[in-house]
Amino acid sequence: MKIAIPTAQGKLCMHFGHCEVFTMLDIDPEKKTVTAGTELVPPPHEPGVLPAWLAEQGATTIIAGGMGSRAQALFAQHNIETVVGAPSETPEMVAQQWLAGNLTTGSNACDH
Repeated sequence: MKIAIPTAQGKLCMHFGHCEVFTMLDIDPEKKTVTAGTELVPPPHEPGVLPAWLAEQGATTIIAGGMGSRAQALFAQHNIETVVGAPSETPEMVAQQWLAGNLTTGSNACDH
């Protein structure tokens, strides 16, 4: 399992398409722990590019603050689960809360 978290200045970026990097966290699903992490600079943001690119990177889940409905549909086509409305915290904290079933999500920070 690999979680992608759009990150800016060390915290979850509220709009996935405007992030500086994607923090990619490798997860042990049985132990529900982060086993490794890396930061990847995404290609330029254009409609439809990021879902395919993240699929190529092995992402199985993306946790974001906001994401448009078209992007969510494209992630679904690539079998990537989307979680939106996540808070702007460190990627590790967001992932640990999600793995523990304690991630409090609010409204989708994106309205397109």
